[in-house]
Formats: sequence, structure tokens, C-alpha cells
Amino acid sequence: MSEQNKNDYEYNPDIISLTDDNGKEFTFEVLDAIETDMGRYLALLPTFEDPQKMLDDSGELVIVKVGEEDGEEYYYEIEDDDEYETVADAFVDRLEDFFEIENK
Repeated sequence: MSEQNKNDYEYNPDIISLTDDNGKEFTFEVLDAIETDMGRYLALLPTFEDPQKMLDDSGELVIVKVGEEDGEEYYYEIEDDDEYETVADAFVDRLEDFFEIENK
């Protein structure tokens, strides 16, 4: 395979770091983004340097709402249960289609 073809298949995930209220930093891969009439949202998957921590993780998506202030993006927790459920369902449907996941 030529060098050009190898580069065509290189995986370059979109990685972001978020800091919680206690100052602890977490790293996530952005799996998907959607925009609805309620706002823009990201589906995130935690990433770990330690392979064992990755295996121990629940694998649950973290969903955040994207806000903007003074031209800067910020992310915050969705506090409304109905809004969260609506957005989570939309992400699950999209990701099941994208990754060809079948419900049992």
C-alpha cells in the first residue's frame, strides 16, 4: 500500500478535555454532534491512557450541550430530564445506524 493510501485510512479522533467542578480533568473522544431546535449537543466517549481502565469503564456515552459566550464554546450538563432523554435517544439511533448495532 502506498504512503498516500495509508494516510487516507488514518484515524484521527476529535479529542476534547473537560474539567469537573473539583478541577479533575477528563479526556473524551467526540463520537457525534447533533443540532436540534433545543441546541447543539455532543456525544462523548471517555478515553484512557491505561488499557485496563478502558476495559473497566462502563462504555456509557456522555452527552453535553454546547453553549457559546464571547465567541468561546463551552460544554455543560443537560439538567432537564426530558431534554436529555430526547437527545440521548437521537444519538443512540444515529450511532446504532452508523456502527450497525442491532438491538436484541
